[in-house]
Amino acid sequence: MMKLNSARLAWHDAYYTARDSQGAVMQEMGLLGCMVQRTERGKTASHAAHQAIAGRVQQAVDTLPAHLKAFGNHMYSPVATDDDREEAEEALFRTAYAMGQRMYAKKFEKAQLVSRGVLFRYRRMHQGGQSEGVDPCPTPEAFRGWLLNWLGLELSSEQWAREWEGFIDACFAACNDLDKAALIPVSKCLSIMKEAA
Repeated sequence: MMKLNSARLAWHDAYYTARDSQGAVMQEMGLLGCMVQRTERGKTASHAAHQAIAGRVQQAVDTLPAHLKAFGNHMYSPVATDDDREEAEEALFRTAYAMGQRMYAKKFEKAQLVSRGVLFRYRRMHQGGQSEGVDPCPTPEAFRGWLLNWLGLELSSEQWAREWEGFIDACFAACNDLDKAALIPVSKCLSIMKEAA
């Protein structure tokens, strides 16, 4: 059954379908020595309650504009797609770019990759529903290494603060703004359900 503790967790749980894992099936085969046909468990009242709550949360998610829905799906949905990730990256870059100074074309292309790296970091820090994650790239050196290893972007350490620190801060601020905006309808939905309970 869904717990109504946080909007982030509710977003995840609304799209998550619990079922026996492949490992559990293999373990049963190992214990019994063969595959046994058996009647599947019936759906219980708790499953129906979960689906009812999940439907409300999914309805709240569907009220969002496409870029916020994609951002939220990328952050919290267990069934997020590459399209969600790409749209979230684009929304983040547009928002962060609008906050900062204009760039030359060469820096503009690099900035798009830097914003992808910031989104990766933000997602890792905020997954799990309570924003308790650890920054996977806490230092500029670690972040530059990640950009090089994963995206093939080599950035110089000279003038790091002048060249990139402001844009990275703008990306984190944009992530925070997009995240808050995406979670508003889910939070409202949860507060209405808590009042009714």
